[in-house]
Amino acid sequence: MHYLYSVIYKSTLDCVNDLEKNDHLIRIKEEVDPNLEMAAIQLRVFEQGGKAVLFENIKGCDFMAVSNLFGTLERSEFIFRNTFKKVQQLIELKNDPLKAIKSPIKNFSLGLMAKNALPKKVSSLPSYMKETTIDKLPLIKCWPNDGGAFVTLPQVYSEDPTKEGVMNSNLGMYRIQLDGNDYKLNEEIGVHYQIHRGIGVHQTKANELGKPLKVSIFVGGPPAHTLAAVMPLPEGLSEMTFAGALGANRFKHTYVDGYCIATEADFVITGEIHPNDTKPEGPFGDHLGYYSLTHKFPVLKVHKVYHRENAIWPFTVVGRPPQEDTQFGALIHKLAGSAIQTEIPGLHEVNAVDAAGVHPLLLAVGSERYTPYQEVKQPQELLTIANHILGKGQLSLAKYLFISNKTDAPELSCDNIEAHFTHILERVDWTRDIHFQTKTTIDTLDYSGTGINQGSKVVIAAVGEKKRELLGSNSDENSGTVIPGVIAMNTQAFTTYENAEKEIETLSTSLSSENLDGIMLIVLTDDASFIEESLNNFLWTTFTRSNPAKDIYGVDSFIEHKHWGCNGPLIIDARKKPHHAPDLIKDVEVEKRVDEILKNI
Repeated sequence: MHYLYSVIYKSTLDCVNDLEKNDHLIRIKEEVDPNLEMAAIQLRVFEQGGKAVLFENIKGCDFMAVSNLFGTLERSEFIFRNTFKKVQQLIELKNDPLKAIKSPIKNFSLGLMAKNALPKKVSSLPSYMKETTIDKLPLIKCWPNDGGAFVTLPQVYSEDPTKEGVMNSNLGMYRIQLDGNDYKLNEEIGVHYQIHRGIGVHQTKANELGKPLKVSIFVGGPPAHTLAAVMPLPEGLSEMTFAGALGANRFKHTYVDGYCIATEADFVITGEIHPNDTKPEGPFGDHLGYYSLTHKFPVLKVHKVYHRENAIWPFTVVGRPPQEDTQFGALIHKLAGSAIQTEIPGLHEVNAVDAAGVHPLLLAVGSERYTPYQEVKQPQELLTIANHILGKGQLSLAKYLFISNKTDAPELSCDNIEAHFTHILERVDWTRDIHFQTKTTIDTLDYSGTGINQGSKVVIAAVGEKKRELLGSNSDENSGTVIPGVIAMNTQAFTTYENAEKEIETLSTSLSSENLDGIMLIVLTDDASFIEESLNNFLWTTFTRSNPAKDIYGVDSFIEHKHWGCNGPLIIDARKKPHHAPDLIKDVEVEKRVDEILKNI
């Protein structure tokens, strides 16, 4: 049934050739070191909005590698140009099955597409698949203080130990450490996954049964497989089916020694995770713009490593956003459309803000329809929606959620970040509209909390008419306006929370006698000028460096019936704390080398 599609990729090489033919790819023939240089080139090319990059000559390695495949939304749409719209329709149909009944002719081809997307088991391992070892792979180290080389675009496959088979599997993108630390080279690798991940459910079941969990790690293959590993799919739609539909090519697999092998992957690593077997993994330069530090995570005992002939190793580099994974988010948003809205009644849109590291900050627009007769409007349904959002999959890892009411400004979108903040700050009542959840879960990679996965959340909801004019511009040597109503203020370096509470109490007391009209949020920082430089600097600093329950204060604050509020501006302490992870800083000498390499392209 391939008459619907003109391009079908069955390997990374197919994709690379197609991109090159259509002027979406450059080649680097010069020898490049996998230790920092390849990553630095990727970062530079992405910053410049450049093409995909094929590395032909990797120092100490016989394989080629490619980066920046998904570096722009335009290129991603080109890669999936033949199926993109139909997959959008398929997801829409999954969310609203009645549409199939309303438009049976229009949706007939989607039925064929879904049927042809079913995984296909083949009888044996293809002859083009060869064996290798971990040390022969492209061991790419991305940041100077990384603990070793990592797989940054892995497709980690596991099956439910109680219901085995490809339709009871999970495919996720969990980072893989190939060497370094205490790992025995070629025998052990690290598997880092966060809470709320499918593989964790499988491992828990395997632990309860007292047996190891078999895991396969696919790298490369049809690009649809990579996207399937990060796609937040509706319940009941498997990653394998999605990959087949998006790639117009059934997910082909076989089993060797009990391990599932994706027969069109470029590389496959197989192995077992034994109950309670962990080792230190990390550090790793991560998508919040800091190093995630060394922690114990499961160890995979390597069984075998396979590669196909002419294999190409896809990789990316994460760091302070925006990076290539930002474009993954844009692609997912465009594909999934209104999926999340259909699952949460009253929600119009939600934006996991990339510039703030995705999980730290959510903006949302909902509907406030409860008790329309009330004299004083206050958030009610918005709080119900907010609780629903914070109970939804990866959204549950958020720390800050700012939610507005659609009918107060029908044209308002939370994608316009500054406008959404302005709208909230013009209406919010700090004595009433701030709601905390304490001692709960946050992102594993977020070091603003009290421990790994441990922190707090806050919901800020605002409804009604505009209450105030916000301060538009004001600055002196110690503070300045960031966006309307928000000022950044320099203060002494953070020492301890005990000292911080005393310092901010003194500051609040002094501020209470000042004219604070139009100021709704004060951000305490080590470098106010940095925050003032750009909206992204404000978002990144404020929301990655603060834990709501510990770092939110207020001028003239109070507690009434367990509810915290303040009569003056809100204060967020966004100074770096001693427990925060270090920032990602590029290596100066490597950058000079990259200058020379890119000069010749």
